[in-house]
Amino acid sequence: MLTKSEIQRLRSLREKKHREALGLFLIEGEKGVADLLAAGFPLGEIYATPDWKGPRTREVSPAEMERISQLPTPSPVLGLGAISRPPLPAGGLDRGLTLALDGVQDPGNVGTLLRIADWFALDRVVLSPDCADPFSPKVIHASMGSFSRVTVHTANLPAALAAAKAPVFGCDLEGVDVHRLAPMQDAVIVVGSEGGGLSDGVRALVTTRITIPRHGKAESLNVAIAAAIICDNLRRPPAVP
Repeated sequence: MLTKSEIQRLRSLREKKHREALGLFLIEGEKGVADLLAAGFPLGEIYATPDWKGPRTREVSPAEMERISQLPTPSPVLGLGAISRPPLPAGGLDRGLTLALDGVQDPGNVGTLLRIADWFALDRVVLSPDCADPFSPKVIHASMGSFSRVTVHTANLPAALAAAKAPVFGCDLEGVDVHRLAPMQDAVIVVGSEGGGLSDGVRALVTTRITIPRHGKAESLNVAIAAAIICDNLRRPPAVP
């Protein structure tokens, strides 16, 4: 049986300040936990009801799982992982493909952007400090396990972009057609916040503004959809003669 203090500890991880204080984050769901275990991701504790067929460090009742779960419909398993925030190394944006998030605050969008980075095998994702916390339950759930396979850094974005040797592409409605870009191996793709787009400090460091041509009347695209289209263009193979 879980003690009151254990339940409070687990429930407290819904808030970033408690995750930071404890250095822990939650992962819920059979697929999410199974994916991490299969990938060898270190989970310190695994709480599970008798319905979960995988390994566990602590068995709990369905009623207890309902108290500690952060999902509307509790899953039979919940794991705890240690938070790791590796710093962006010097020259970290010079090589490979980077997806940079400038103030993306919706956790669902951040999680989906991690899935996109995983799908296109980007080398890293860099978040500005005002983005949604990558270790929040909503981000982790939306990433569908991709957060464990993608290298994520949080950094001062203007400073990082100013030092980058790779070209910096910024999403902008007034930019050039993304379909005119040639596939490339080294580039930084910057997407802005849902409501404000790119911040002034980041916009000043963009070397090329790009856009996705609009053929209808929609005002804008979701930031994750836009990022996926851009990544697809940069990753596309050369045309067959």
